[in-house]
Parts: sequence; C-alpha cells; structure tokens
Amino acid sequence: MSPALLSKRLKDLESAGVVIRSRSSEDPDLYEYSLTEAGRAVEPIVDAMGDWGHRWVTTQATMAHLDVKLLMWNMRRNINADPMPQRRSTVQIIYRDLAPQSRNWWLIVEPGKDVDLCSVDPGFDVDLYITTNLRTMTEVWMGYESVGNAIENGGLVLVGNRDLEATFQTWLGASRYAHMEKCVA
Repeated sequence: MSPALLSKRLKDLESAGVVIRSRSSEDPDLYEYSLTEAGRAVEPIVDAMGDWGHRWVTTQATMAHLDVKLLMWNMRRNINADPMPQRRSTVQIIYRDLAPQSRNWWLIVEPGKDVDLCSVDPGFDVDLYITTNLRTMTEVWMGYESVGNAIENGGLVLVGNRDLEATFQTWLGASRYAHMEKCVA
C-alpha cells in the first residue's frame, strides 16, 4: 500500500470513528492511531473474516501477493521476548530474493519494551542472522511450512547465537492463522 493510500484509509477510518489519531508519547513529531470503542467492537468481525479467508482461500492465491513490509510488521507485533536473552537482542533478516532496498530488516528486542523493526541498519551488533526468501518466510509464518523443513531444504538459514537459533520458533511465534485448518471448497 502506498503512503498516500494508507493516509487516505486512516483518515477515512478516523472520520468513521473506528480509529483515533494522537501524538506519539515517544516522538511528538509522529502520530499514532489506536482503536476507538467502535473499532474494538468491530475487531471480532475483522478477525472472523481473516479466519474465513485463511481457511477457504487457496494457498496459491495467498502466496501470489506477498508483501515484505506487511509480513515484517506482523512478525514484529507477535515476537515473544520471554524465551530470548534478558538483554537487547538484534536479529537481522536477509531476504535474498528481494531488491537491495527491501532486502534487509532488523528486529530489536529489549526486555520490557516493544519490539523495534528497522529497514535501515540500526548499528547494533547482530545476534542472529536469518537468510531466507520472502516466500519461505511467509510459508513458515503462516504455518504452511515447518521451520525444520525450511532449514533442512536450505530455504531458511540461521547463523549466530545458538540459544536464539534453538528457540527460533518459540520466540518468533506464528501468524494467528498458522494452526487453523485449511478447507477445500
């Protein structure tokens, strides 16, 4: 989604009373959006539509329209910091099949803080390098492919901190749809 389209959609949602815009508490030059009471009320409906789509839309159609930004933001939101070291951990994901400007992503996990996502090198020492392609990481995230199979097939390569490697699936988690049964129409 282009920034202009995103801005228009957010303004439409704000006008409809679904989200509210406020200044960021961390950076007064930025704005944050949060759900209003009406937005929270529609959340189960949106979740149900996502559940339906995951169960009934074919994998091939889903995998034809991949978006690295959407994938990375979704993964960032769901990182489980509990099994990670009790210090800052930096994970670099390298998508070998993407253009140089969208190939590298960094997840910065600090205990007690939200996970940060960067598409520009944050300058920290990297604890774990993950090399993959967008399709493989999406398949792992969505539960279409196991981490073990992706590693065995060479589609996912983990190099770095042994504890982060060993607990990768635990701290990465998976999409809320990953364990949902797929149906054939």
